[in-house]
Amino acid sequence: MRELTHLHGATLQPDGATCFSLWAPDARSVAVRLGDGSVHRMLHQDEGWYSVRVNCGAGTLYRFLIDDRLSVPDPASRYQPQGLEGPSCVVDPAAYPWQNSDWHGRPWHETVIYELHPAACGGFAGIRQQLAELRELGVTAIELMPVSQCPGRHNWGYDGVFPFAPQASLGTPDELRDMIDTAHGLGLMVFMDVVYNHFGPQGNYLGDYASAFFDPLSNTPWGAAIDFSRPEVANFFLENALMWLIDYRIDGLRLDAVHAIGDDNFLRDLARRIRESVPDNRQVHLMLENENNQASLLEAGYDAQWNDDGHHALHVLMTGEQESYYSDFARDTTIKLARCLREGFIYQGEVSRSGKSRGEPSGHLPPTAFILFLQNHDQIGNRALGERLVSLADHRAVRAALGLVLLCPMIPLLFMGEEWGCEQPFLFFTDHPPELGEAVREGRRREFADFSAFNDEAARQRIPDPNDPATFLASVPNREAANPTLVDDWRAYYRTLLQLRRAHIIPRLPGSESDGARILGEKAISACWRLGDGSRLRIDLNLSEHPVTVSAPEPGSTVIHDDRASLSKDAALLPGFSSRAVLDPAT
Repeated sequence: MRELTHLHGATLQPDGATCFSLWAPDARSVAVRLGDGSVHRMLHQDEGWYSVRVNCGAGTLYRFLIDDRLSVPDPASRYQPQGLEGPSCVVDPAAYPWQNSDWHGRPWHETVIYELHPAACGGFAGIRQQLAELRELGVTAIELMPVSQCPGRHNWGYDGVFPFAPQASLGTPDELRDMIDTAHGLGLMVFMDVVYNHFGPQGNYLGDYASAFFDPLSNTPWGAAIDFSRPEVANFFLENALMWLIDYRIDGLRLDAVHAIGDDNFLRDLARRIRESVPDNRQVHLMLENENNQASLLEAGYDAQWNDDGHHALHVLMTGEQESYYSDFARDTTIKLARCLREGFIYQGEVSRSGKSRGEPSGHLPPTAFILFLQNHDQIGNRALGERLVSLADHRAVRAALGLVLLCPMIPLLFMGEEWGCEQPFLFFTDHPPELGEAVREGRRREFADFSAFNDEAARQRIPDPNDPATFLASVPNREAANPTLVDDWRAYYRTLLQLRRAHIIPRLPGSESDGARILGEKAISACWRLGDGSRLRIDLNLSEHPVTVSAPEPGSTVIHDDRASLSKDAALLPGFSSRAVLDPAT
């Protein structure tokens, strides 16, 4: 990745002027038109760059005029106050008065992630109001689904077109900073989900004046692939990452679907440049979603990967589902879960349902290189009806599995609402113009044509329309409408487990490694880890209805968690739908 020579977008200068820059190699001329109507011709510089310095400051609205015919917002716009098609706005990243300027983050091993959808939580101001309660629960980091400017008012965020601009319907850039500042004051990290693998289907004009941004010979599910071999393109996304980390003081990034990027050199260079650019005294964390299970990237500057393998195995054991990607986990599921707990990934080069090998050996990595979860936005929202796990599985099985997820040395992740047993769906929703909205609706319904529950047209008509505002509203967690007794019971259980993690697991995590996993029976497993202080953690999990025999705790051991209720207190028996965590002293 070539060093930065030009900065994309509008950059405030020390004297109050603004430098506007645009990479437009296909353009014959470029100008910037300000909100006051004035037009300023931009100078054509090397390698397709255009730039001009104008005496204007923060708050100035502007658009780029390409070849005196095409008026477009800035692809590196820092704010789109009037939405996707409106003018861009100059922003002063240094104007916000940070109250917690001494915040340097938290170490990775302390991480407990809470993923949330910003619009479903009331925008940046609404999230801010929930932070104290999340800290009290035991969360140490919130992860925002993408906030980049998308079409309409509500969207999952993965249709972003302006990756530098926070969605205007969520709040202003400074309201986002205020939420982050408040989180830091409470000791909470803030992670941002960023999408570097594609742009959304509406409002992207790069192809009209910078066609070299894309590689026409390489396709993705969203069209022509982004060409990261171009230094101008690679630096566009590097600048974006550094903006979140420096201008907004975000504590970490989750890179969405990097298997669709297809350029490992870019990913490695991105991590390296981020590490070189962020001060040594800051704790900054980089996470991946990567269907390819590339363990090598977790040794190249990335802290961890979302462990879909672990989720899929647990989901199959609890629900019995075997369609779509769950079919890769339908056979020998208990054995596969054991491998996950022992080595991280389940697929480490084996052939998946696609007929291709998937994954790299991962057993040498620490358990903290894997993020484990029972629910997240994908695993709920990519279902046709958006059902949450508590609507699909026995609640006793969910509670037992939580004993594993929240106490094992992998990094746990929760999805908004799961901590109080939310049963509302989290559906796929968009806010597109009618024609595009209809295409999205029909495409969404076609996706499920091969599923047994939706293989006829009438059944597919029951799949909610993503573009219907009611679909978004149905996905907004409403704790007030839930059974208060169940809400309190679920919250108390999550809080208890996270208190145990904070007291017994987190202080011992650095230097942890697997100490094996063995099968106790169908859907039952005992996994062990040697923790960093020499102590040994054992978690026994039984997701079947039948009791299994398990080793009794050794003399001197501490049973830190026992979810067997009153079914049995026989130390050598693990009843159905239960879990137990035992901590052996250091030897």
